[in-house]
Amino acid sequence: MLVHANLTTPALSRRAVVVGGCSAACVAALAACSSYGSGGAPAPAPAPAPAPTGAPGAAPSGAAPSGGATGTALTSTSDVPVGGGTIFADQQVVVTQPTAGEFKAFSAICTHQGCTVSQVADGTIDCPCHGSRFAVADGSVVRGPAASPLPAKNITVEGTSIVLA
Repeated sequence: MLVHANLTTPALSRRAVVVGGCSAACVAALAACSSYGSGGAPAPAPAPAPAPTGAPGAAPSGAAPSGGATGTALTSTSDVPVGGGTIFADQQVVVTQPTAGEFKAFSAICTHQGCTVSQVADGTIDCPCHGSRFAVADGSVVRGPAASPLPAKNITVEGTSIVLA
């Protein structure tokens, strides 16, 4: 006599498959982020390197108002055109010379959506992303879509060096 037993395996529900897959992914992510064999707490971050304190070979020009060293030398006054400016993308600053001998500095980050300005031409600081333009004299908006001016940055002229404070 042959006896048939109902030996069907219950099917997994979609929810069980998703939960199981997500659980496995979470375990894998946690394992990848663990610090097995690291020997304890992570090492402290290294101290930042001191900023340059002026033009190469230049004599110190005195202490900054805070009593510390002077800021970062950006460029020479002769490298910033009158009526124009120069962009320093690494420092996120643009230096302008609206009139001869008058130097201004502004953030090089457009106030519209955070793009870095790309050029200084025809009396404006220009953003390539959406066409905003800012005045070289005061950073005010000349053409939108930006609604806010570029924030001013502190600079000093030390001899022929322009220094970011």
